[in-house]
Amino acid sequence: MDSKQRKRSGGGRLWRLCFYLACLSCASAQLSYSVSEELSPGSVVGNIARDLGLTAQGIVQRRLRVVSESTTQYFEVKQATGDLVIKLNIDREQLCERSSACSLHLQLLLEEPLEIHRVVVDIMDVNDNAPQFSTSNISLEISEAAAPGTKFRLESAHDPDVGTNSLRSYHIAANDFFILRLETKIDGSTFPELLVNKPLDRETQASFRLLLTAVDGGQPVKSGSTLMLIKILDVNDNAPVFDEPVKKVRLLENVARGTLVTKLNATDADSDNNGEISFLFSKYTPERVVNLFSVDSKSGEIRVKGDVDYEKATAYHITVQARDGGSPAMEGSCNVIVDIIDVNDNAPEVTLTKVTSPIREDSAPETVIALISARDLDSAANGEVTLTVQPGLPFKLNAAFGMHYSLTTAGNLDRETVPEYTVVIKATDAGSPPLSSQTTFVVKLSDVNDNAPTFSQPSYSVDIPENNAPSAPIAAVSATDPDLGDNARISYSIFPSMVQGSPISSYVYINPESGHIHSMRSLDHEQLKAFRIEVQARDAGVPQRTANVTVHVFVVDVNDNVPVVVHPSYLKDKGLQFTVAPSVGPGHLINKLVGVDADSGHNAWLFYSIASGPDAGMFRIGAHNGELRTARKWAEDEEGSTYDIMVIIQDNGDPPKSSSVNITVTVDEKVTTNDAPAKSRHPPFYHRTGMSDITLYLIISIACVSAVCFITFVIIMVRCLRHRDPGLGESDCCCCYGRHRTSRYHQRPSKDLHLQLNTDGPIRYMEVVGGSQDPNTRTYRPCYSTLSSRSDFVFMKTPMLSQNNTLNMTLSRKHLMNSANEQKPPNNDWRFTQGPRPGPSGATGGPEVAMGTGPWPQPPTEAEQLQALMAAANEVSEATATLGPGTMGLSTRYSPQFTLQHVPDYRQNVYIPGSTATLTSNPQQQQQQATAQQAAQQALPPPQVSAQPEPPKAAQTPASKKKSTKKEKK
Repeated sequence: MDSKQRKRSGGGRLWRLCFYLACLSCASAQLSYSVSEELSPGSVVGNIARDLGLTAQGIVQRRLRVVSESTTQYFEVKQATGDLVIKLNIDREQLCERSSACSLHLQLLLEEPLEIHRVVVDIMDVNDNAPQFSTSNISLEISEAAAPGTKFRLESAHDPDVGTNSLRSYHIAANDFFILRLETKIDGSTFPELLVNKPLDRETQASFRLLLTAVDGGQPVKSGSTLMLIKILDVNDNAPVFDEPVKKVRLLENVARGTLVTKLNATDADSDNNGEISFLFSKYTPERVVNLFSVDSKSGEIRVKGDVDYEKATAYHITVQARDGGSPAMEGSCNVIVDIIDVNDNAPEVTLTKVTSPIREDSAPETVIALISARDLDSAANGEVTLTVQPGLPFKLNAAFGMHYSLTTAGNLDRETVPEYTVVIKATDAGSPPLSSQTTFVVKLSDVNDNAPTFSQPSYSVDIPENNAPSAPIAAVSATDPDLGDNARISYSIFPSMVQGSPISSYVYINPESGHIHSMRSLDHEQLKAFRIEVQARDAGVPQRTANVTVHVFVVDVNDNVPVVVHPSYLKDKGLQFTVAPSVGPGHLINKLVGVDADSGHNAWLFYSIASGPDAGMFRIGAHNGELRTARKWAEDEEGSTYDIMVIIQDNGDPPKSSSVNITVTVDEKVTTNDAPAKSRHPPFYHRTGMSDITLYLIISIACVSAVCFITFVIIMVRCLRHRDPGLGESDCCCCYGRHRTSRYHQRPSKDLHLQLNTDGPIRYMEVVGGSQDPNTRTYRPCYSTLSSRSDFVFMKTPMLSQNNTLNMTLSRKHLMNSANEQKPPNNDWRFTQGPRPGPSGATGGPEVAMGTGPWPQPPTEAEQLQALMAAANEVSEATATLGPGTMGLSTRYSPQFTLQHVPDYRQNVYIPGSTATLTSNPQQQQQQATAQQAAQQALPPPQVSAQPEPPKAAQTPASKKKSTKKEKK
């Protein structure tokens, strides 16, 4: 079938035929043909149609196809005749090489009905190849001494044909000295051998040229030939002989080049050229020996020409040949053994087999960090190695086996102290001199969460003005963590706590990342003086670690309250009504106005003045004490006259705030000098308010105060009598009473006086206390002023830091004693300028003293004492209603809006008994006072969270002590 028919029958049609072959049972037969190789294409192999019993037309109708099992289609069927013909040239040697049988397998496919027939075509070999030799000539050298029968194997020829056409025999050209013999191998192939047939004589014939021919068995016969060139060599009957066939020498390693190793000697019995000897290394001598040593061809001296290293080879075996000048040359050999002697020329080597880095900083001791091996190429003592690690590291070396070591931890590790270690392992051998080497590697530590956050300060103290805006920043806390990553990522939070019954979260909040604290509400100094915030810093490690710090927040007062008059009481729409006798002279005390300001510090300093008016010149008022006095003597015709003035009370804030009160003064003879102030205070208050219970509370308060003062006085007198000194006749508790008691101070040097800062409650003031500093004792002892019998202070024996949050500052008893014994003139630094003086009501030196130049006021008169006592009792009875802890237990009947925050602030009032000096308001002194006050506040201990706060006791002020003394005396 031609190629067009094969293409039409391809593809899916072929697969369909295969399917039919698998599914149908059809008749099949095998046809065998034989054909010679190398026939031209178109040669007929056989008639397929005839052998199958078909006609040429039947072949066409049944669509006969030829399928070859090989990749090359060598045959095809002619559709016209039904002949199987050769399509391509067939080379048997290419198809089957040297195989004895060679055939091609075909399949014939017929359709309608489907039939398949197998065809086997045997390829017959033809003698188309001649035998061939691999070279065109063969060279041989044969000694003339070769005996007859000596064989020399020759090269075989090659013939790719098989069977009778293959190689059959060899023959050489006719000669008298050599014959050819064929030898058969195990596989049946043959090879030729040349035999010496007669003795050779080089002088007769020095060489032979013989043609060797190979012949096959084909028809016609084919052959191949090669030319043999045979050279006859002269006989050298004697070979050279060495004095010693084996010679041993010793050689140090690292010897210089050119060093003589040994000298060889050999002899040859032949003469002339056959007896001339030359020395050389054997051709089988290793290259490393040739590179290290050389031999002199004439003298036989072996010398060093390279670097001899014991570590590369401990001995060398050198074969030296002695060759004579004969032809062919005869040789003799000598084996030279060179033993190398070791020297310590190699430093030890350290190899890190395995290094674990990083390792956890909390790794337990004996944790393996690295595996180390060591070696030294030297031998004996030169190869004994000792390993060491540099001191000061928390590691040690442990021998495992042989020269293998392990590096383990020998102590605790801390990444924050040393984040990584540079380890140097040193190896030293035992040679002389010893050699050493070292290797260095780094062991890093991985972080674990073993450090808690640390705040930048042990505690924080911040001041924030009151009336702040919500979300205003208060403070910023900062903590650090020496760990890494999440172990050092810090978040901040506030511990839940209560401030005045409200959770701390309603007052402040903290940014968890930055640590900035902001307010949640506006703060009021008059309601909340200070509070504290417990801040916790927590890292993100596992397990988490925390740290706490306390932030003390002090609410700083601003001038946001207006002064009010608390004594005498009056109705706002009517003002105050006072009556004065016409017989009084200038400077007569009409009454004393007591004003308070809810603010603190300088904002609570009050100044009294009379507003301009027609009657303003008739009176004057103390700028600091509020005492209203007459300015001149009344005329006789002024009896029954009424005068209206307005008193302005202004604080010392910035900007200042003020209030005013209208006062009506009536000149009437019915009022006496002594009871005028009392009448102007109490009856109007009673009638205007109609509050009879207030009067009752006033009487009860006066009675209680008097009783307490009396009991205190009795106790003091009893103690003085018990401790009376027989030698002096007086009690040591009255050491301050007279000037002659000065020596008592020197006799008791341990009784130190000191300043005490009372910070409990809303009132903060300084007072002078005395006695032992022993914190285990708490006794109280009165000490009287050197100017009068009135007690100005109570000197107390108390710890440096008492339970009611007071700070003590020791004063020298020597200085106080001097001030008690001798009244010194006022110091200019302790004078007030035109600015305000301390105290809510202050003190004045009278109209004749200029502002800022006069001393502190003189001791009050008996009338003034009574008036101050009455005013204080009224204040106490009216103000104990709504004050809780820190308000000195004032009456609950008093107005809810009034607390001790309305009582004057005595923090700036420091009065030294026996001295008329007052604190100055110059900026330098104020700055020093502010610095001391700030240091005292910072020294206060933080309040305990778990402890229930105690209501602070009423703090004694200089004014209250003075009033108590006046009541006692009255």
